[in-house]
Amino acid sequence: MPVQRLNHAVLYVRDVERSVAFYRDALGFEVVMGMPGAAFLQASGSTNDHDLGLFQIGDQAGPSGAGRSTVGLYHLAWEVDTLDELERIAIKLSELGALVGASDHSTTKALYAQDPDGLEFEVSWLVPASLLTDDIIKARKGIRPLDIATEKARFGAHTKGGLGISVPA
Repeated sequence: MPVQRLNHAVLYVRDVERSVAFYRDALGFEVVMGMPGAAFLQASGSTNDHDLGLFQIGDQAGPSGAGRSTVGLYHLAWEVDTLDELERIAIKLSELGALVGASDHSTTKALYAQDPDGLEFEVSWLVPASLLTDDIIKARKGIRPLDIATEKARFGAHTKGGLGISVPA
């Protein structure tokens, strides 16, 4: 059987308690297991054992050079089920000073943020397969600024996103 989905990610962080507090406050993750210098967190809507592992390496750690001077992971992306939830998270990330961008990729509405160590992540809502049109699929060739209010008016604030739905190329 082929790979089905990403089960969890693990990050090296400077201060595990600071990172736990951030991911709890920003995205609602809860600690399911912890030990000195490590924590395993789960998203509230997840069925995974854990979604994010955090390992502390200390304040002396330098910034990640990934994408600038070294190869490495660009970002992780988590999905939300509604545009209302995407908007709630956008507000929370703004309050935390973590929101660094918001893009409309046509089939995906995305927020970009950085955690306290400068590691980037995405939170996105996918247009449900039942609402995809040829125009929406063709518009994936461009990226526009995200206007959540406009998208809520277009698709509905409580419309369940296309979680797990693949979009034809």
